[in-house]
Amino acid sequence: QAHLKESGGGSVQAGGSLRLSCTASGVIYDSTCVAWFRQAPGKEREGVAILGRDGRTDYLDSVKGRFTISRDNSKNRHDLQMVDLKPEDTAMYFCAARPDCVRAVFARAYYDYWGQGTQVSVSS
Repeated sequence: QAHLKESGGGSVQAGGSLRLSCTASGVIYDSTCVAWFRQAPGKEREGVAILGRDGRTDYLDSVKGRFTISRDNSKNRHDLQMVDLKPEDTAMYFCAARPDCVRAVFARAYYDYWGQGTQVSVSS
């Protein structure tokens, strides 16, 4: 059974930076597509960044130019580097993975494995 665990969340002021990490176990990690989603209170979970096994990335429009998704297959890990954070980025952030995948998409139902989430809070 695959297991994902996030780390790196916290509280920062607007304009600050955070780096989230997601470490995977129980899955052939280098064959996965990976993603980061977030969910703010009272809102739907939304895709923030995706990275396919083909190396293609895509981002939610509101985070383009500020967030960067990357992976290190040797460490079974994918990260989300976030800079110039805004109060509207406040949410619980979840990592996700889909095995035996080439191209990632933003659909939540596409991903089989999820972490439990890490909180990011940005104050103005």
